[in-house]
Amino acid sequence: MTTPDIRVEKGHAEPEEVAAITAILLARSAAATAQAPAPRRGRDKAGWRRLERSPGFRAPHSWQG
Repeated sequence: MTTPDIRVEKGHAEPEEVAAITAILLARSAAATAQAPAPRRGRDKAGWRRLERSPGFRAPHSWQG
């Protein structure tokens, strides 16, 4: 006998109830896969220059300007 994929932790579930919850979980999983966004092209973050980490003022003679 094989072990079931879904186990009832507390109480008793009839086979029909386990089948119903399995169908719901499979339907949600299929819907989430179908609605997955397309992979993005490009970077998620800036390169070496992160503007949020730069100080508010740069001297006029700074090489970073």
